[in-house]
Amino acid sequence: MSDQDRPADHVFVDENKSGNPIEENLKSRVTWLRGLFMLISCALISVAFAAGSLIVVLGFFWVLFTGEVNRQIQQVGQSVASYIYNIACYLTFNSDEKPFPLGGEWPTANKAD
Repeated sequence: MSDQDRPADHVFVDENKSGNPIEENLKSRVTWLRGLFMLISCALISVAFAAGSLIVVLGFFWVLFTGEVNRQIQQVGQSVASYIYNIACYLTFNSDEKPFPLGGEWPTANKAD
């Protein structure tokens, strides 16, 4: 793994030391802490998916009975979708910013009309 591919929270090992890099990685408190945050994020994304599914059903029935899109439901749906995206980026090491409530803020609906 090159230095560019390592996560930002990775503890760099001095290559002049005779220690085993795998052993150093296993002892890294930062890596284990990220693992804990990732487990919590997996639970959060499950809750967000359930909430998103409820929003989808609610939005569908709103359109079915009124014939028009509800802006508030649309904004909440966009916000939940952004939140799911933020969690997915954190879980796949594409972002080092922890999602809400672990460190980041709740995303706002930034959908352009």
